[in-house]
Amino acid sequence: MTGDLTIRSAGEADIPRLLDLYRHLNPDDLPADPKQARDALARLVVIPGSAVLLAEDTDPTEAGGAGTLVGSVTLVVIPNLSRSAAPYALIENVVTHAEHRRRGIGRALLHDAARRAWAEGCYKVMLMTGSTRPSTLAFYRAAGFTQDKTGFQMRRLGRRRDG
Repeated sequence: MTGDLTIRSAGEADIPRLLDLYRHLNPDDLPADPKQARDALARLVVIPGSAVLLAEDTDPTEAGGAGTLVGSVTLVVIPNLSRSAAPYALIENVVTHAEHRRRGIGRALLHDAARRAWAEGCYKVMLMTGSTRPSTLAFYRAAGFTQDKTGFQMRRLGRRRDG
């Protein structure tokens, strides 16, 4: 990073840069149609506490304009009937731009997402990864997540190739 890291919620104007960033998450995916992406973001943000969080590297020497989008996570707060009706949170789409990795951006995003979840009264924050790479698993552990549950899923799309 060249400047300061700012984490904020995404808005409609961020969609083009966010879709570009997602190429660093799943390079083989077809990009989302911008209108469909705007509609999906609009549906997501009406769920209290939920947001697409953006990490921007802001260079204080540049006048005006947005910072460089270097990372993102999606936080969804899910209402719940168990655990005394305490909600829980799901983190998805954790991505850092390939040129900005290993600088603490992903960890900062995960910690900000967890802070927001705790502020919403969530009793847990969970995430899943399709990666089996030791470095990816170590990243999540170092960020404070434990791997003490068994996850299952059912998909319509094929598995990720990075395994």
